[in-house]
Amino acid sequence: MDDTTGTLDEALERLHATGPERNGWLSNHAPMAVEALVRRGQAPTVHRWLDRYRHKLEDMPSPGSPVTGNNWREALGDPSRIADWTRHFERTVEERPWREVLAEWWPRLLPGIAGGATHPVIRTGHAVRTLLTSGESAPRRAELAHALGYWAARHQPLRAVDPLPPAPSAAAALDAVPAVRSQDGGIRARLAQLTAFPRWGVAPDPDTARTRLTELVAAATRRYATHGHGEPTMLVHAATAPNAVLRTLPALPRELWAPSLAAAWAASAAVTAAYTPPEPLPYTVGAHTPEEIFERAAAHGDDHTIKFCDTALDVGDPMAMAAAVRSIELNEPVF
Repeated sequence: MDDTTGTLDEALERLHATGPERNGWLSNHAPMAVEALVRRGQAPTVHRWLDRYRHKLEDMPSPGSPVTGNNWREALGDPSRIADWTRHFERTVEERPWREVLAEWWPRLLPGIAGGATHPVIRTGHAVRTLLTSGESAPRRAELAHALGYWAARHQPLRAVDPLPPAPSAAAALDAVPAVRSQDGGIRARLAQLTAFPRWGVAPDPDTARTRLTELVAAATRRYATHGHGEPTMLVHAATAPNAVLRTLPALPRELWAPSLAAAWAASAAVTAAYTPPEPLPYTVGAHTPEEIFERAAAHGDDHTIKFCDTALDVGDPMAMAAAVRSIELNEPVF
């Protein structure tokens, strides 16, 4: 849905004075949530939502030294360079077409897809969706710059894992992902325990990669209906991270689609391994329409819930809608 009200640009301009994190590493979800709210017809709620979220925002850190074509490799993955990376991409997307910038940096950033608990790639997916479907503006290009800068600063490749036997489907592959041994600690401690993934996220050509990525998003979204109770907040990323990649594919050269599938599968599998519960629970399919469900999510106010319901609406089937309702039930309301 195009934003004819100007609300999204206003919201992004409010947010671009703030950093992508708070308290040292917790992500600023506001740019992603407001994009989803506008996209799903909830633009009138955006500024009120931002007013209530304001206490979670911190100023953008002070810059250090510029990121350049000569030193970017040493700055990659250095969270103390968040402001430097953001300034680099702000300059770059104003000097060159944003698709050209994205195509150059996507393969550089993709190995670090799990950095920042996958929030940087998710923020990138929201920014690209708007640029692809709603037109360009200075705040929208700046939002892509902030997203890419966050990703570059938090870039962190996953540890190498052993291959398990191939799975016949995305759902079967997610079911076969071994849980990490210790379910204590944050995501970084859990990702350090990854051991093996089923062989699944491979495609022989770009169109197959897109089809399998679509399948992965649907499977991870549906799985939340039965497994979201394992960790209601973190498990949404098993679906929203690959969906961010799926949303970005149309802006990328086709030769990047297959490696994008592989990275998205690794991210989804990693989150699943880190937080999957011992047993699934039953779910109920309700009678609410997708529009009613998202309206409930907006009223609920939790940023992860809003983003997950946005992804569930992309999937659109009854089990995905049940998963969306489950996220509303499991996560703490903000409003």
